[in-house]
Amino acid sequence: MPPPLPLKPGVHRLVDAESSWCLRANRVCARQGLLRYFTAVSRLGDGVFWYALMAAMVLLDGMAGVRASLHLALTGLVALALYKLLKRWTRRPRPFASDVRIHAWVAPLDEFSFPSGHTLHAVAFSLVAMAHYPMLAILLVPFTASVALSRVVLGLHYPSDVLAATVIGSALAGFSLWLVPGVSLFA
Repeated sequence: MPPPLPLKPGVHRLVDAESSWCLRANRVCARQGLLRYFTAVSRLGDGVFWYALMAAMVLLDGMAGVRASLHLALTGLVALALYKLLKRWTRRPRPFASDVRIHAWVAPLDEFSFPSGHTLHAVAFSLVAMAHYPMLAILLVPFTASVALSRVVLGLHYPSDVLAATVIGSALAGFSLWLVPGVSLFA
């Protein structure tokens, strides 16, 4: 695989600032309770939480749950393809690989940092799920925020990885909802 793309001069300052933010955030996990919380959230964000949510939709809401779960699954497949494409294109090293003071509190799922796949999927899934079931917002908003924060705190992503993933996941969910008649976050 080719080496990461070279950084432009002005980008070095941003990378340095982000590295210092990552280092400060990473120190949060020195507290065992917070490490356990963010590790659990990150593991749930690997897919378990979303699969359980889709299964619950089907079990609790029949065919409407099947349609919502299928919508989530198809959105997830597009998100996965987009995420893999972006990772291969940008090849941005993870914070712990760029700064030895940053500890990876959990093993990463892949080599590169940009964008955060966990965050991209959490945002896209949450927005689509809330369009089908608005009452899920009370569960999904805090969970998604915790997933996003966990990626920086655990030393796996820069804040810009998470921010970009939030934008991409939101755009993907918006496009997905535009394609499905009768389902909208703003209905």
